[in-house]
Amino acid sequence: MKALMCNAHGLPDSLNYQDVADPIAGPGQVVVEMKAAGVNFPDVLIIQNKYQFKPALPFAPGAELAGVITAVGEGVQHVKPGDAVIASVGHGAFAEQVLCDARRVIPMPPGTPFDLAAAFVLAYGTSWHAVKDRAELKAGETMLVLGAAGGVGMAAIEIGKALGARVIAAASTEEKLAVCRQAGADATINYTTEDLRERIKALTDGKGPDVIYDPVGGHYAEPAFRSIAWRGRYLVIGFANGEIPKLPLNLALLKGADIRGVFWGNYTNREPKAFANDLREMFALVAQGKLKPHISGRYPLAQGAQALNDMMNRKVTGKVIITNP
Repeated sequence: MKALMCNAHGLPDSLNYQDVADPIAGPGQVVVEMKAAGVNFPDVLIIQNKYQFKPALPFAPGAELAGVITAVGEGVQHVKPGDAVIASVGHGAFAEQVLCDARRVIPMPPGTPFDLAAAFVLAYGTSWHAVKDRAELKAGETMLVLGAAGGVGMAAIEIGKALGARVIAAASTEEKLAVCRQAGADATINYTTEDLRERIKALTDGKGPDVIYDPVGGHYAEPAFRSIAWRGRYLVIGFANGEIPKLPLNLALLKGADIRGVFWGNYTNREPKAFANDLREMFALVAQGKLKPHISGRYPLAQGAQALNDMMNRKVTGKVIITNP
């Protein structure tokens, strides 16, 4: 089979589209023929050896996919060959055939397109866990989303609106902010042309946002946190900027505010029943039309390196997908 392989750590152009051995399902495992795989910012980090998880070389990146089961190992009972499924794998999804832990494979809701299913679990799972569980966002509260035009940011906008909150989206261009408004954002901030703190103050009548969703890090983190409301919750999602901010802890004291970490991958491992319930709740909202991934690009597997380059260079909005006809 063909796979997009990381044989040595480096940038996306160092990946190789090559032949590798077909996987074989062992006990508790399944093999899935990949139809669509979601591209996420951690994929850019993992090939550079900059992510929390560091798989041994060589490996295929790609953390989520949708496809059809071709083989099941001993002890697997909840799915069978021919079933359409969604899988979360950490790495390995950018391949024609993917070996998966059966516990991280779920049947695809009937009528769900493969590309939508592949675009859903990581971005929406992360944001659902962050916004609903960690932030405990309530109807009527205000949430500020930084990096709002990315995959997890767009998911956070939709989830915030579905929970009845007011959502302010911050991004770097007017084109990206237009996409955020289409996703339901009530107000927007262009943080390359506007003063972030002043705009937050104006949009919240000086109160500040109750929740700040930050997948970016870098130099926007401190001015955003300085603007948080009393008893606000600051969500640490990731560091797409590449810089881990150092927040003065006196700010948390002065605002009675919380800094809450969001490590979705570890959450799914430690609390699989809660994760399964998250998926049920989210797909119910998909069926109601309240959650709908924005897919801005599709790349064949052979061009997967270009998908990662575009992700790394912030040329995408929402989600991009790698496909395997």
